[in-house]
Amino acid sequence: MSKKYFGTDGIRGAINNKNINGDMFFKFGLASGTFFRSQKKSKQVAIIAKDTRLSGYMLEPALVSGLTSAGMHVYTLGPLPTNGLAMLTKTMKANMGIMITASHNPHYDNGLKLFGPDGMKLSDKIEKKIEYLIDQNIEKNLSEPKKLGRVKRLETGTRDYIKILKKNFSEEFNLRGLRIVIDCANGAGYKAGPELLKSLGAKVIAIGVEPNGLNINKHCGSVYPNNIKRAVKKYKAHIGISLDGDADRVIMCDEKSNIIDGDQIVAALASRWKNKKMLKGGVVGTLMSNYGLEQYFKTLNIKFIRANVGDRYVKEKMQKHKFNLGGEQSGHIILGKFATTGDGLLVTLEALFALRKGKKASEFFSKFKKIPQILKNIDVKDKNIISKPDIKKSIKIAEKLIKGQGRILVRKSGTESKIRVMGESENLDLLAKCIKIITRKIK
Repeated sequence: MSKKYFGTDGIRGAINNKNINGDMFFKFGLASGTFFRSQKKSKQVAIIAKDTRLSGYMLEPALVSGLTSAGMHVYTLGPLPTNGLAMLTKTMKANMGIMITASHNPHYDNGLKLFGPDGMKLSDKIEKKIEYLIDQNIEKNLSEPKKLGRVKRLETGTRDYIKILKKNFSEEFNLRGLRIVIDCANGAGYKAGPELLKSLGAKVIAIGVEPNGLNINKHCGSVYPNNIKRAVKKYKAHIGISLDGDADRVIMCDEKSNIIDGDQIVAALASRWKNKKMLKGGVVGTLMSNYGLEQYFKTLNIKFIRANVGDRYVKEKMQKHKFNLGGEQSGHIILGKFATTGDGLLVTLEALFALRKGKKASEFFSKFKKIPQILKNIDVKDKNIISKPDIKKSIKIAEKLIKGQGRILVRKSGTESKIRVMGESENLDLLAKCIKIITRKIK
């Protein structure tokens, strides 16, 4: 049975429309609080962080109201990267962590990402149980007046998160002598990103660090990597770092202003980890991972497994096969040795640690030749259009045409009202033709 509210990465949508409003966030808080309270932990605690969207000020109080109505004590942390919340959920021994964010989406969207006490994103099974509670009569789950939860604001979230990140590396590790451009997308990492790099001695050129509630991801961040490309060239930086709205993904740029996507970052880290005997099992990618990455891993005799799109599914495959590295082309990369979910700043530190002895970013990241790839995102009112007979027929025609020369992937977005059509082939004319056959029919 498909889920009613949760997508591939929590709950996400347009503000004050359908599920993203004060009424529903109260219900989300009450339902999730009721579920985790039922796990019979002695301490009933939830912690909440958010990105910089204006709507966060509206949604957070509603969520807090639901949680405290369920008898959960709540700590609010303010703007903090998603994995910062995941890490603190675990270190604070909270029952649950909730991140209010719509990740890389524009300011007019918002949503939730939920984490369990282990710092892991919730499984489909638990999400369905919470959905069941959401649809129950509200009065059934309300606490008695004397058992209501309390609320406290913690101002040390960013500092505590940075401490945890730095503990993963030797005390001698520093970034002195490096010029680093970082684009924080006017989002959740706008404080933590520059502070972390400066604390290690880097000269930091920070952009996308003036959030006003409406400019998160607006022509900045990992969705617009040309910003760091230009800035690296202008300031003659050694590397550029670009985060998304909740800082759980990262796209980079080398000193020659070449953009480095998630596949290239994963390839470089996997190669290094294998040489250092740190790689366990192999690497998990997704259906969107470039075929060139898969071919590269074959030459290194590294096992490569594809998961469904979404870093939660990557993590599940990593756990199942006991791998410690996985990631997506979009920049969601999970370093299983250090984290339970994607973390743009942690991945940045791991890459910079590899470059600490003067190695150039262009050398470190140039591991494989990418197979030409075309990705089209088509806005639709109903994502189930993908199941219509004429759409299925167009997909089969395209797949038959490209067979033996590439591949086609058509899927629903798990976070937006879009159909994503992706194709890969060295034959660019054929690839464009196949993509057009499908996109024209969907449109």
